Amino acid sequence: MTKAEIVEMVHRSTDLPKNEAVAVTEVIFEMIRQSLERGESIKLPGFGNFLVREKSTRVGRNPKTGEEIEISARKVVTFKPSQILRDRIQKNG
Repeated sequence: MTKAEIVEMVHRSTDLPKNEAVAVTEVIFEMIRQSLERGESIKLPGFGNFLVREKSTRVGRNPKTGEEIEISARKVVTFKPSQILRDRIQKNG
């Protein structure tokens, strides 16, 4: 699903004009972005949690040469689906 498809679904399900549906969608995504940038978790009951995890420095290998390289520490965003979402996916999958 794309952002444009989300906007279209918001537009149809709320009867908001298309430009307002775009604005609402943008505001929601921006709020999510800002929270994750601050390292905050986002908890959406019935859907799941977005978490910011810190990965430490580790040693990896160049697959072509086999040479060891250091992979720097970084932050990653992970998503953990709720049990409700997992159950619905299994039911409909």
